[in-house]
Amino acid sequence: MRRQKVVLHHIAMTGLILLSACSSGPEARRMEPEAELRYKQALVAQDMATTGELCRNQCLIHVNSLHASLKDQDAGRIQDKLRQMQQSHEHMIRLIWTPAASSGGSEIISGKLNKDIAQAAAPYLEEARKSAASSKTYLSPNFVINQKPYFVASVPSSDKKSAITAIVKQTIVQQVSNHQLKNLRLKSFNDEQKTGWKIKSVDTETLQPRRVAHPEEHEGTSHYERHDVVVQFHRALKDSDLSRIKLETGATKIKQIGDTYIITARTLEARQLMDYFRKRTDVRFVEPHYIYESNDLSRGTKPLGWFFDWWPGGKSDRSQKRHEAAAEPDVIPNDALFSKYQWNLPITDTLRGWNVNKGNQDITVAVIDTGVDLDHEDLKGQLVEGFNAIDSTGKPADDVGHGTHVAGIIGAQVNNGLGVAGMTWYNKIMPVKVLDNSGVGSTYAVAQGIIWATDHGAKVINMSLGNYASSDFLHEAIKYAYNKDVVLIAASGNDNTERPGYPAAYPEVFAVGATDSGNKRAPFSNYGDYIDAAAPGVSIASTYPNNQYAALSGTSMACPHVTALAALLRSANPSLKNTEIMDIMRQTAQDLGSKGRDNDFGYGLIDVERAIQSATGKGPVQAGSPSAVPVPAVR
Repeated sequence: MRRQKVVLHHIAMTGLILLSACSSGPEARRMEPEAELRYKQALVAQDMATTGELCRNQCLIHVNSLHASLKDQDAGRIQDKLRQMQQSHEHMIRLIWTPAASSGGSEIISGKLNKDIAQAAAPYLEEARKSAASSKTYLSPNFVINQKPYFVASVPSSDKKSAITAIVKQTIVQQVSNHQLKNLRLKSFNDEQKTGWKIKSVDTETLQPRRVAHPEEHEGTSHYERHDVVVQFHRALKDSDLSRIKLETGATKIKQIGDTYIITARTLEARQLMDYFRKRTDVRFVEPHYIYESNDLSRGTKPLGWFFDWWPGGKSDRSQKRHEAAAEPDVIPNDALFSKYQWNLPITDTLRGWNVNKGNQDITVAVIDTGVDLDHEDLKGQLVEGFNAIDSTGKPADDVGHGTHVAGIIGAQVNNGLGVAGMTWYNKIMPVKVLDNSGVGSTYAVAQGIIWATDHGAKVINMSLGNYASSDFLHEAIKYAYNKDVVLIAASGNDNTERPGYPAAYPEVFAVGATDSGNKRAPFSNYGDYIDAAAPGVSIASTYPNNQYAALSGTSMACPHVTALAALLRSANPSLKNTEIMDIMRQTAQDLGSKGRDNDFGYGLIDVERAIQSATGKGPVQAGSPSAVPVPAVR
């Protein structure tokens, strides 16, 4: 397949590289606090703009599909179809079907508007009618009512007999902004008043209180529940033991997993509780009840109109030569947002890897996160039964957006003409909700989610979350899954620090850093000797709640690329052990940065085609062969 190489200034003009393609060397790591603050604020602003573009593009696609379903329908059926579209796409607050003027028919309207919105939309609706009369598509600029953005979109039918106009409320833009301000640490835990958590922020090493007033100060800061501790005993406690503990500590709640207990006191704080339990001879360990956060941050781009001109010119020379020599063409999906936004798939050789394997529905991937939108149009048929560790009686539904975005990167439907393409076609997603509606979860919830997923058949687990404190309790759950042959993948974190984050830094976990479209380390991505490999993590388009799509950045977005690859490898060769899967991903990575393994990229950028070929015995590094790169026993 013939491809054009991109001219460097053409890439820069798109805006994608301007903030992301800075050096991945020591100078990038020494970003001054104020520069880091400005950088992250710019990421939020750009992400909002890109998410708005995704919303506009997808709305046009939905209106086009609606046209097809309305052909030759009577007025009653048209009204029903408009209403159904609104019910599944709540951001479309009004839909108007307009027949051609020559037909003499009347408009059919679904959805109500308040006076302010109707008044503000009126001039744009008039422009939409004029465009429809000329059989032209129309998109208005945004107009703002009560600090909420709206726009008008109008699309004529292919036979020019009608037009459909939508008034769209872009609440997703502000939702993404609010969510990402937390994940970027631009809003600290100290500012949270309505989450229900009683959080204490401390220095990871000393556990001394620490207030995070600046994004730079998040590095080395951990968070835990103020009145909780995690205690593991040498044996399960009797009822009489628990009664005595409640009496002596004023405990109001006790949760149990095996020999481990989470104990909540009414007045005693964690340090006082730890002092109490350390005096007991039957305690194996006691630690704070740590809080884990999602590892994404906001980063958007202008539409990637240069996509196919660029692809794969930004790749390494070695990768380019392999492309030119390869016999198999890329598998190009027809998903609507692929060609403009999904640079992450060709750069990892995913499209060529699909020639070898597209996944297997018997290999289940657990997403340990905020849950998943269980009704998203691009995840239909991709989900299996999940678990809610926050509310055991509830479904693992996503009330944040993070888990839905992660799930879409792994397994959004491919070749359905909608939205985005996931990396696997057939692997099922198991939604496991361990983070609440503020994007925060406890050690207990995360550990419970890992154990549940393992016991219910997950072969690969994605953990786009983290904390800088190592927890014995969480490590026990990690080792439980690892010893059950589960492949565990985790995001390294977004604080541009060498300090290890957990669970990524546990030796049983494959740690992932983030890269941009120029194969540079994303400036926010954590680094260090525990990083195994890197994957795209800048401006990744994926699914978002309520049948929407968003572009987000972070090691949270890089992590599911590696998770999906692990699922493809298990699909291609189910006999491979978890250690072999991880070793293949290391050995087949495209070397970036310093020659060989380095702290920025680990072994390099994942290479889907090369890894799958290796797993099936077709590549230069074959499954089961002696490892060219030793797997570290500890980190």
